[in-house]
Amino acid sequence: MSEAQINATLAARNILTRLHDVMAARTNAQAKLNQVVDIIGDSLNSEVCSIYLLREGVLELFATRGLNQEAVHVTKLALGQGLTGTIAKNVETLNLAEATAHPDFQYRPETGEEKFHSFAGVPIVRMERAVGVLCIQHVEPRRYLEVEIEAMQTVAMVLSELIANAGLVDAQGAVDGGAELTHSQREIGFPLVAGLASGKAVFHQPRITIEHIVAEDVEAERQRVYSAFIKMREQIDKMASQAEFGKGGEHDEVLETYKMFAYDEGWSRRINEAIDSGLTAEAAIERVQQRTRMRMRQIDDPLLADRMHDLEDLSNRLLRIVSGQIGTAAQMGLRQDTILIARNLGPAELLEYDRRRLKGVILEEGSLTAHVTIVARAMGIPVMGRMRNILHQVRQDDHLLIDTNENSVLIRPAPQVIEAFEAKYLRSREKQAAYAALRDVEPRTRDGQRIDVLINAGLRDDIAHLAVTGADGVGLFRTEFQFLVSATLPQRERQLRLYRDVLDAAGEKPVVFRTVDIGGDKSLPYLREDGPGEENPAMGWRAVRVALERDGLLKVQARALIEAAAGRTLNVMFPMIAEPWEYDAARQVFEEQLAFLKGRKKMLPDRIRFGAMLEVPALAETLDLLGPKIDFLSIGTNDLTQFLLAADRAHPKLAQRYDWISPAILRFIRRVVKSVEPYDIDLTVCGEMGGRQLEALALLAVGIRRLSITPAAVGPIKAMVRSLDLEAATARMEEMLAHPPADMRGALQDWATNQGVELG
Repeated sequence: MSEAQINATLAARNILTRLHDVMAARTNAQAKLNQVVDIIGDSLNSEVCSIYLLREGVLELFATRGLNQEAVHVTKLALGQGLTGTIAKNVETLNLAEATAHPDFQYRPETGEEKFHSFAGVPIVRMERAVGVLCIQHVEPRRYLEVEIEAMQTVAMVLSELIANAGLVDAQGAVDGGAELTHSQREIGFPLVAGLASGKAVFHQPRITIEHIVAEDVEAERQRVYSAFIKMREQIDKMASQAEFGKGGEHDEVLETYKMFAYDEGWSRRINEAIDSGLTAEAAIERVQQRTRMRMRQIDDPLLADRMHDLEDLSNRLLRIVSGQIGTAAQMGLRQDTILIARNLGPAELLEYDRRRLKGVILEEGSLTAHVTIVARAMGIPVMGRMRNILHQVRQDDHLLIDTNENSVLIRPAPQVIEAFEAKYLRSREKQAAYAALRDVEPRTRDGQRIDVLINAGLRDDIAHLAVTGADGVGLFRTEFQFLVSATLPQRERQLRLYRDVLDAAGEKPVVFRTVDIGGDKSLPYLREDGPGEENPAMGWRAVRVALERDGLLKVQARALIEAAAGRTLNVMFPMIAEPWEYDAARQVFEEQLAFLKGRKKMLPDRIRFGAMLEVPALAETLDLLGPKIDFLSIGTNDLTQFLLAADRAHPKLAQRYDWISPAILRFIRRVVKSVEPYDIDLTVCGEMGGRQLEALALLAVGIRRLSITPAAVGPIKAMVRSLDLEAATARMEEMLAHPPADMRGALQDWATNQGVELG
């Protein structure tokens, strides 16, 4: 430890010792707070120390050293107002060398704080909510050391206990509005794993209350943590070895990464440092966990945030072990059909549950690339994520209905709503059975046109859907998923093994491998670009741009793909090609690796077919240059649509603008169809657009004959194709694109209904 760290640790320990005496004293709460600000000011050599507490929905200055005493109980700030209000609202730490430079700074003249420049503040947290703020200030501009901030966080934990016991802050119900949780309501979330589910609400984890903050014997607390770490690692190893949902999938890599966190020395070191400052084992774990939560709120990188969730999952497990409160809902057992509710889950915790009773999961957070999502998908459990306040809107044993088709959760539904949902669930099962019956039926239109229906995939286990759905092949295999679930860059041997397994599982059916598409919203912590973050990552350093700059990445992947396809046909597609030279450069990497392996007498593919993804509209202007060079072209409608319409598909306010059945989108795709007609090219649409019946109808009507879609959409699309007179649809589309109706979607829907087209 550096001298500064040693001094800060000693200061924190001194503060804790003195605070212990203050809390034990027979004085009122206000007198104790007045002593606390003096103790902190002395120990951290701070010219100002202030405590704000949440009262009646606003932050009130309760005690200060250095500011005007007349401002105490007079200065009040709304949540989000000023620096202090921002800390409380976001439950985040601020560390500023010049407070006035922050956009949220507000000057309150009654405090007399105009002469102070530097500012640091930490939230006082109770039950994961900010109930106050602890601040320090200095006249001289300076950025506070990390160890000083950690000392403040330690003090904030003690203050949380003090002010809660004294009844100084709002009750939790007052903070949340105190609404009675008895009425029915519908909440919108983000579907992470598709499906319908019905069950009673069960909270994954009861809140653990830490009774003792200050350690009596530091070495004894350290030993308790050591013992808890040993027990936790044994539990993780045991669960990983007992995973029941198949072998060899990407979820195996997820569990290995999770185990890596369990054995991370940096994490255990931070907990030990917190114990050194005078905290009990429980308080030390909680302090490190609070810091993790604050960091998660500041992380824009979704993958890195998911890794932080794994670490917090382990923190929860460690805290339960060290406190002796190890019972979760999984340990207590599920007694009925259950919808599990959690702020977030780690993959190991999900594996503890009885799959016969666990019908669905609702998360306050969560993402499509989170480890728990990958495992839940492998287990076949519907998951709804990003339901921000679900923990405060639901009671234990409330009846819940999950409908990922509607992006919704129904809470405490009325009997007639439950009856309608059950009927919908039954219809869904019947419809799935009808679609399954189309497995061996060719997708041919009523007027005899054969349509190729392929699937999109990204996991080794996804290939099993070829046999289940009867799809014609894999039109898009997203190779980046292996990179997203790995803690480090996947080595060539691991990549080769995955690609070979995929080709083996596909048999005679073709597989199109898209080279790694990372960057943008799929950034990797082990492959990070130096410099400032991107304002619009979807249009920045991603996909083939990353692969060409980090050519070692593409070389390794090229060699792995070529070796995996020995004796077979290899289909390789390059993502986000904007200009033909990018395709040439990416293909050259493969040609060089092919020559290298040929020189090594390695067995090679019988043939390599190269293609590109048309996601960037600019590429459509040079198809006459690219067309003679490629074997196939795939239109990625997800990115293409947002680029054409300047509408972020994830932005809720732009959802109505992001419409695939618009004249601009359909005219653009029709132009691409005509542009590639002179060349011997397979043209495929491989975005979500092709997996929706009405949208797929529109694509067929403008000339598309190959669709690559999610496996679940194969049956519905086959049914639509077999009910369609394509010649009539093409004629109607030509009329609509020549003279677009005001409601293009509605007009096409009406036409399809009148024609008896199957639209679900």
